[in-house]
Amino acid sequence: MVAYIDIDHLTKDYGKGRGVFDVSLEVEEGEIYGFVGVNGAGKTTTIRHMMGFLKPDEGSVTIKGLDATKSSAEVKRYVSYIPGEINFPGDTTGEEFLKNQIYLSGRGSWEYAKELSDLLQLDVTAKVRSMSKGMKQKTAIVSAFASAADILIMDEPTTGLDPLMRDIFLDLIKQEKEKGKTIFMSSHIFQEVEEACDRVAVIQEGKIIDVIDMETIRYNKNKYYRMEFKSLKDFEHFLRLDYQIDKIKAGDLQLFVQIHDKDINQLIQDLKYFDLVYFKEVKVTFEDYITQTFKEEV
Repeated sequence: MVAYIDIDHLTKDYGKGRGVFDVSLEVEEGEIYGFVGVNGAGKTTTIRHMMGFLKPDEGSVTIKGLDATKSSAEVKRYVSYIPGEINFPGDTTGEEFLKNQIYLSGRGSWEYAKELSDLLQLDVTAKVRSMSKGMKQKTAIVSAFASAADILIMDEPTTGLDPLMRDIFLDLIKQEKEKGKTIFMSSHIFQEVEEACDRVAVIQEGKIIDVIDMETIRYNKNKYYRMEFKSLKDFEHFLRLDYQIDKIKAGDLQLFVQIHDKDINQLIQDLKYFDLVYFKEVKVTFEDYITQTFKEEV
């Protein structure tokens, strides 16, 4: 199967270690693909190549089989884009801007844009230049979603949104996925990436250091359990058993065990012989995974 979005050994070297280096990613049709990394890691540079705004030093980006640089105008027929920094031209109202974007793209509808505006509590009568950062972000989101594009490319799309609006945004991209849309989204908010994305690429200092299937995070068969024992004797006895202990808090008689699902029954059987104050599974989040990944890379 040919990738819907194919980034092949992309390199843009700005000097002094800045840029992106040998980046390769494949995004399949209909998936939500996350792109995470700290500020300056190379997320925006990669996305600007996808939009044809930058010409690579080496490598290529193709979207639906079209070269993103050489066929930039044609690619934009299929793509809606939310930039990381939003600056609206002119002094139109939100409504005028949205209607103009729909007209220029030749797709989408004002009716859906109005529905989205109401959902996001966007005042479309306000002048775009005088809007707050959050209102500009909402306008860009409405414009992208109302366009009925096959592909959404979004650079930090929830910047400036409050938690309630972020939840609404996540619901919207899930609805777009159900419609068969392909979504590429950079973010620094791990929780929203974990909730929404099918796969996530991690970029650090311009290089891809990991690509994660989010099912392995959401349904990880390696579980972590936190235990606290009533007595020092039981605590020390358990430490002598053949379990993988990840962390110990001896002063509190607490420890953390990592165990595979297939071995959980054996653990429960062994714990019958111990007096416990506390026993609970500790959920491993995407943020935990990323934190560990960055530690290993240092």
